[in-house]
Amino acid sequence: MFCTNCGKELREEYRFCPNCGSPVGSEMKLAEFSLFPVKLGGKWGFIDRSGKLVIEPRFVATWDFSEGLASVRVQDKWGFIDKWGGFAIEPKFEDASIFKEGLASVKLRNKWGFIDKTGKFAIEPKFDYAAGFLEELASVRLGNKMGFIDKTGRFVIKPVFDCALGFSEGFSPARVGEKWGFIDKRGRFVIEPKFDLALGFSEGLSSVNIGEKWGFIDKRVNFVIDLRYDNALEFCEGLCSVKLGEKWGLIDKTGRFVIEPVFDGAIGFEYGLCMVKVGSKWGYIDRIGRYIWEPKE
Repeated sequence: MFCTNCGKELREEYRFCPNCGSPVGSEMKLAEFSLFPVKLGGKWGFIDRSGKLVIEPRFVATWDFSEGLASVRVQDKWGFIDKWGGFAIEPKFEDASIFKEGLASVKLRNKWGFIDKTGKFAIEPKFDYAAGFLEELASVRLGNKMGFIDKTGRFVIKPVFDCALGFSEGFSPARVGEKWGFIDKRGRFVIEPKFDLALGFSEGLSSVNIGEKWGFIDKRVNFVIDLRYDNALEFCEGLCSVKLGEKWGLIDKTGRFVIEPVFDGAIGFEYGLCMVKVGSKWGYIDRIGRYIWEPKE
């Protein structure tokens, strides 16, 4: 298999060319229609993967596009736009997340519930907080405890955790007291709480924090990358944003910096682009560190 952009020979499992950053195979079609939020003149809009402004900046805040819609804030209300910038769901919510598995969590009258893509409530707002659905379950808060519901709104895992992030690769980070571990879909700890913080498994690894440093474990709790970073996010498209000292860069699964830590923030790659911060401005780079969108505010 060869990259259609630069001609480099690629292994079959590659989703993006390591030489030029172009999407490969099925990712080409997904990337073609992907849009990315940018801030310009104090307002948020969206660019395509080439850096072309597609939706003019007119929103106070926004989340990424997911499943064809993006949640955006107009004045003090949140709604959802399509990829042409028109409102699919009018702004009427106090807060909103992104669509996952056909539903989005939204806040109305100080309670959280879930809507479908018509804007109709599939699960009425009755929770004190609700994250998105992942692997058919969503973490929700009642009072000061969190558990997991299914798409009927029924608790599958009772709210007994002090915090729970959401399932990925069969596990969810969960906190009891001051320590984080990982539970399965029966609510049982499969990795006992012993971390100061833990993020979800992604591409077989989870970033965990002990004391002042972050590293990466596999599902057998082996440290694949030792505790050496000052902060870390999750692996996506083979790379992960980490902080070393005061700067952020991106590493591969050996812990080697592929993009040196020169940024004041880095979100992580999606469809071949990574959102990075320079000073107070945000921009986008490709997988070899070239700017697709120069940092602006």
